[in-house]
Amino acid sequence: MTKSIKRTIFSVLTMICAFSVVAFAACSESGQTDNGQSTEQNNNQSNTPSGSTEDETPDDTGSTDNTGGDTSGTGGSKILIAYFSATGSTERVAGYIAEATGGTLFELVPINEYSSADLNYGNSSSRVSMEYLDESLRDIELVSTTVENWADYDVVFIGYPIWWGIAAWPVNNFVKNNDFTGKTVIPFCTSASSGLGQSSTLLEDMASTGTWLEGQRFRSSVSQSTVTEWVENLIIT
Repeated sequence: MTKSIKRTIFSVLTMICAFSVVAFAACSESGQTDNGQSTEQNNNQSNTPSGSTEDETPDDTGSTDNTGGDTSGTGGSKILIAYFSATGSTERVAGYIAEATGGTLFELVPINEYSSADLNYGNSSSRVSMEYLDESLRDIELVSTTVENWADYDVVFIGYPIWWGIAAWPVNNFVKNNDFTGKTVIPFCTSASSGLGQSSTLLEDMASTGTWLEGQRFRSSVSQSTVTEWVENLIIT
């Protein structure tokens, strides 16, 4: 082999090595992992919040999801999130809405709170079963239905679990005892299987004031990202 050919081969090998070093450095700076995803993408996925599997009980026999219509953008409105939660699922969703909107939470607490035994809808003698069978027992007194600076709120979210296909009745006295004139009202509910049904319509009839949107039903195990996306897509006029 002549000296000129050796020099040519050496030059080619030198160029290949230099190219490999540059390519390796570029890949390292981009943060790519073995599976082609960036480190930032992996970190974002690991931080994505997810809902729990806790159910609001009692539920009804179950229907399909009933999503809200064209609603949103809360703009500069002052927002209240009023909610009743039997087992924690509705409270969790209310918290997600508060985080997404910067709104104020207002929990509807029965003076005589429900115990686990009270919520055993499989027992016909349980408190909630008796209330379901006898509508006169559904007048649930709350610790308070009075919201400080109520007149200042433009938008009111009202949350509740679904009980036998309707809104859990502890929310009724809040709806009856407040004037929603000039306010946009957005119901939301949680259930293991049943849909929104007529729950929001019945509450609207009960209130007889305010501009009521159709609202939204969430699974008891809904993730925060799903709730936030719903809020961000609302169109409130």
